[in-house]
Amino acid sequence: MTWIKTVPPNQAQGRLRALYEQTKGPNGELDNILQAHSLRPHTLSGHLGLYKQVLHHTANQVDKWFLEALGVLVSALNGCTYCVEHHAEGMARLIGNTSESERIKTDLLNRDFNRWDPKQRTALAYAIELTLHPSDISETLVIGMREQGWDDGEILEINQVVSYFAYANRTVLGLGCQLEGEVLGLSPGSSDEDDWSHQ
Repeated sequence: MTWIKTVPPNQAQGRLRALYEQTKGPNGELDNILQAHSLRPHTLSGHLGLYKQVLHHTANQVDKWFLEALGVLVSALNGCTYCVEHHAEGMARLIGNTSESERIKTDLLNRDFNRWDPKQRTALAYAIELTLHPSDISETLVIGMREQGWDDGEILEINQVVSYFAYANRTVLGLGCQLEGEVLGLSPGSSDEDDWSHQ
């Protein structure tokens, strides 16, 4: 599951047990990335809050499928298969068209955006640069996004998703989280911090 000890759900107590109960899937599933935090439940709480507010808040204006696509792209750039597979499945569920979602996933993995619209391409270029060359990023990319129709709040959303996946990918890769036993593509259906019912 991971390279460090984790507390399985049937042994969890106190705050950890409450967090596990809050976030488990419809059949009691619990992602390995979440269990990786089990020795320090306060870090699990922080991760969950960031994840939910960045990707699943109803105040977000960027299409949720596109936020998931950014997550797939960043995860692929970071070599994090775990997050690629989880979020590609979540993206596919949101798109609702298997062939289209497979095409999009292939484009993301190959960094081939010729069929994407210019507005989306500016966000994808920003995500690539921020992931691979964060110290070289310049205002020019933000200006280009704005010129293609992203407003500054949407640019912030895109920035936060790219930044979140840098954190999540390094959690997974640095602790050796595996996909074994995972149910892919589940996500909370509400932005309410206390409602983790899954879609």
